[in-house]
Amino acid sequence: MGIQERKEREKERRRQQIIIAAKRVFSEKGFNKATMEDIAKEAELSPGTLYLYFKNKEELNASLSLRILQYINIRLTHVNKETAFSCDQKLKALMEAMYDVYDFDPLVIINMFHLQSSETLKNLSGSLLAEIKDLSQKSIGAIAKIFEEGMEKGFYVNHHPMALADIFWSMFSGIVLWEASKKIISSDKDYLKSTLATAFELFERGIRKQN
Repeated sequence: MGIQERKEREKERRRQQIIIAAKRVFSEKGFNKATMEDIAKEAELSPGTLYLYFKNKEELNASLSLRILQYINIRLTHVNKETAFSCDQKLKALMEAMYDVYDFDPLVIINMFHLQSSETLKNLSGSLLAEIKDLSQKSIGAIAKIFEEGMEKGFYVNHHPMALADIFWSMFSGIVLWEASKKIISSDKDYLKSTLATAFELFERGIRKQN
């Protein structure tokens, strides 16, 4: 291994160290109350070192979102590869994938939805913003492909597949954010999955072509 390669590996290791520390701090204090100094302390690094890798905590939060977006794409790719599935089975697999995405990292996905609905995106570096946009577009495109296939087989009503994908994604993100806000008021109740199940059922009824 050459010197340059070792430097790159060390740089990536340090970057991951900071990201892991940020996730812990965001989980304990919440994004708004957390500071770069808190994250530096958790990572056992100087605050100055953090700024060599991330210009602010918004970029740190956005970097966490990349991980969940990558996982979403992996799950959706697997769903689309199931060529033997019927339209019913593929839609069910899509819904199961969304449950899995939430279970994979609830805190990060909630933060990601907050990020996507805020002005923060405009303040990210060009490369980070481009990566988030690319992964988000791939996710929506993968969902649209499922609906497009159902339309081609005469199973779903004829609407633009990207519009259906946007509605499906908006429904999922909206329910996740709403249930997260409700838990702040009453943490002993968690209706997320039952609410998602109802929403998915109603969505499926709405797009299914009536014979």
